[in-house]
Amino acid sequence: MGKRKAVARCIGCLFTFCMLISFVIGCSQSATPSKPPEATGPKAEGAPQAGGTITLGLSAEPDTLDVHKTNMDVSGVVSRLIGGSLLSLDPQTNEIKPYLAESYNISADQKTWTFKIRPGVKFHDGTALTAASFKETFERAMAPETASPGVGPLLSVIASITTPDELTLVIQLKEPSAPLLSYFVQANVTQPLSMEAVQKYGNEYGRHPVGVGPWKFESWKTGESITLVRNEAYQWAEPFVQTQGPPMPDKIVFKFIKDAQTTIAALESGSIDIASISPREAAGYKQSDKFAVLEATKLGVNFIQMNLENPILGDLRVRQALNMALNKKAIIQADLQGEGESAFGPLPRKMFGYDPAVETYGYPFNIEEAKKLLEEAGWKESGQGIREKDGQPLSLQLLTAMSSQSIPLMQSMFKEIGVEIKVQNAELGSVLDLSAKGQFDLNVLGYTDFDPDILYLFMHSSQIGGLNHAQIKNEQLDTLLEQSRTVGDQEKRKQIFAEIQKIAVEQAYWIPYSEEKTFLAVNKRVHGVKLDSLYGIMLGDSWVQP
Repeated sequence: MGKRKAVARCIGCLFTFCMLISFVIGCSQSATPSKPPEATGPKAEGAPQAGGTITLGLSAEPDTLDVHKTNMDVSGVVSRLIGGSLLSLDPQTNEIKPYLAESYNISADQKTWTFKIRPGVKFHDGTALTAASFKETFERAMAPETASPGVGPLLSVIASITTPDELTLVIQLKEPSAPLLSYFVQANVTQPLSMEAVQKYGNEYGRHPVGVGPWKFESWKTGESITLVRNEAYQWAEPFVQTQGPPMPDKIVFKFIKDAQTTIAALESGSIDIASISPREAAGYKQSDKFAVLEATKLGVNFIQMNLENPILGDLRVRQALNMALNKKAIIQADLQGEGESAFGPLPRKMFGYDPAVETYGYPFNIEEAKKLLEEAGWKESGQGIREKDGQPLSLQLLTAMSSQSIPLMQSMFKEIGVEIKVQNAELGSVLDLSAKGQFDLNVLGYTDFDPDILYLFMHSSQIGGLNHAQIKNEQLDTLLEQSRTVGDQEKRKQIFAEIQKIAVEQAYWIPYSEEKTFLAVNKRVHGVKLDSLYGIMLGDSWVQP
């Protein structure tokens, strides 16, 4: 699954559970797929054939392929193909099914989880997958010295892990955990690592990943591409994949293309087969004889985070004013060709726990009220278009990895209420690093995920230095986020998330502005590619027409 990663998101994921939204290949997740993903390509002439290479465009280069040490969704897009997970979630039925664990059991008190590991599975280096593989992998993710920004916090509810025999994994929890099962279906989050490879490569493991998935890592050309090759030994595909043996294509190549125009040129020239495209571009590609267009609704939200440690943004009235200054419908129309919906809170409409009431108490577009709030906060009109207070201009820096039309549009909207926005463009990795260090005023991010627990990573005070870029410290919010992880009653959990959303919106920690669709252009020589709200791009049944 796509990581819920925080990105200019990518998503995305995300972290991949949190997928941040800035890659060319989207990676989103959904707990309630609206329809089965559809395969691309013209009607195939004959049966699927082995061979060929599929080349995809990524709008950012991964920082690492070590799933324990990244918060980039693009990393998750690649690592998901290299690894596997204990369980899988069928995108058509929404059922959790066995995968690398052939069965599992959760005790009555929900604190002891027992998994029977599938026999006969091997890592790409030939070592056997055992219960100990998962034990050592999870312990590495949780170890302080690993300093895992994403996976570690997700597994922090684990008290101990034991392996009574080679294929039995017993996980003892500190307390019941509602979201934990969802993490065990995400190969880009909880995939087992070859500990022999981890020991062999040390800090360089992220450039030499070894998993159990359908694709093996072959090479990484810095600044250019990552190449994966078919795992000929692969006989343990997820149950919803038709190709249960090795995948058909010989290779998968990810090319790093940061510029949207260059991406389109690469599609047209045939140097890449698949790439994310904008809604505007999708309209044209739908008329093409050469490409198929896939679309899916991202289960996530695009938003602006505000650094509460900045004295200006520490004032609630300023944060509320910035929320009211943003014309969300105009941004969606300009940037997404109307292919999206306004977001008023931190959760998307189709996610479990979403509270429809947020649309009534969320901040409406109201320029005059925004100006009034700034006046109350002491920011007076200067006659120069930018407000001042005690001789200081109301100027903020916006950190982003995006190059879309929405950024200058946001600038002009904020300027209308007297706020100067200086845009700082950076690589996605730098955006995440600077944000984690608190070295920003505003940042533009997004996520995709299928469980509202993603808000724990973004808003719990323990995650400052991680994804809690806003530096949120709210004891009531912390308590609710903690309760949401342990309550077993789903209705009660839904009520807790309603309270969480209300606090987050009333305190104006974010400026949520849109939920969007993702579009994928696929060269029709490539068959069987699917795009899903849960898994993002799916290549399990893909093949190349000779």
